[in-house]
Amino acid sequence: MQFILCMASKSKKKDKRSNVMMDNVSVVTMFTLSGLSGTTNYRVILFVLTLLCYSVIWLVNLTIIVAVIVDRKLHEPMYIFLCNLCINGLYGTAGFYPKFLMDLVSTTHVISYTGCLLQGFVLHSSVSADFSLLLLMAYDRYVAICRPLMYHSVMTKQRVCVFLFIAWLTPIYLVFMGTITTSRSRLCGSHIPKIYCVNWLVGRLACSASIANIAIPAFNYTFYFGHFVFIIWSYVCLVRTCLTSKENRAKFMQTCLPHLFCLLIFFVCLAFDLLYMRFGSKDIPQSANNFMSIEFLLIPPVINPLIYGLKLTQIRNRIIQFLYGSRL
Repeated sequence: MQFILCMASKSKKKDKRSNVMMDNVSVVTMFTLSGLSGTTNYRVILFVLTLLCYSVIWLVNLTIIVAVIVDRKLHEPMYIFLCNLCINGLYGTAGFYPKFLMDLVSTTHVISYTGCLLQGFVLHSSVSADFSLLLLMAYDRYVAICRPLMYHSVMTKQRVCVFLFIAWLTPIYLVFMGTITTSRSRLCGSHIPKIYCVNWLVGRLACSASIANIAIPAFNYTFYFGHFVFIIWSYVCLVRTCLTSKENRAKFMQTCLPHLFCLLIFFVCLAFDLLYMRFGSKDIPQSANNFMSIEFLLIPPVINPLIYGLKLTQIRNRIIQFLYGSRL
């Protein structure tokens, strides 16, 4: 009888201990970001450069946005898609730069659980929206060059609005579902080896992987890989069509070449970030890891507006006219 009571008391102690452990595991309120651990000596310089870069991002993107909105001649599908691409650039960078600047002037690099999920949602949805908008721009150029007689009947104002609505709603919905499943996971850690939060790294801190945590990201990657395949297919058709006439080659060089440059920049920067998440290790210097992880937040938001602003004649003329008029 005493043996049974002793065993029962031990089992109760184990249950209490397991409950305490479960409670400690499930309650994670803060995450530690370790990507800035080695930037103490040049933190001020990095802060100034980052602030300058963020200011340039706002300047060049806002210039394109205002130019497209103000000039009615630019109210065409190609320029409207470009305007939304610049808006998305400001949206995505707003999820990173303010927090990064705060971390540079702070001695502790932490982020709340809610803030981490929000930052991951903004960054993931921004990248996904980039895919959708670049796909729309590729489709617009495909119809304009490969099916010119159908262009005005296909790219109507109503359809452009529907396309944009889907291009924004779909990434937000898909990433939101992934964020919800991540938020329901029981976490066994609070250390993130990066300078910002992404849902993929938060999901790796889960004590056990659920089916939803695996299925939803797999579906999202497959869905946007389909975007990539369609973009490649559309440009193969564009190149074939442009080889047939000088007029089509001129259109390609004027409107498609900037888009092609932006696509290459976006895909290369995104590939660097994916390589960092897959192969990043302690053997690589932390500064190199940080650069690889923020390339898609640094290069495309600056280069895309500059390429379009310099290459597309109507936008360039509108900007020059605006600057010249402001001087007068």
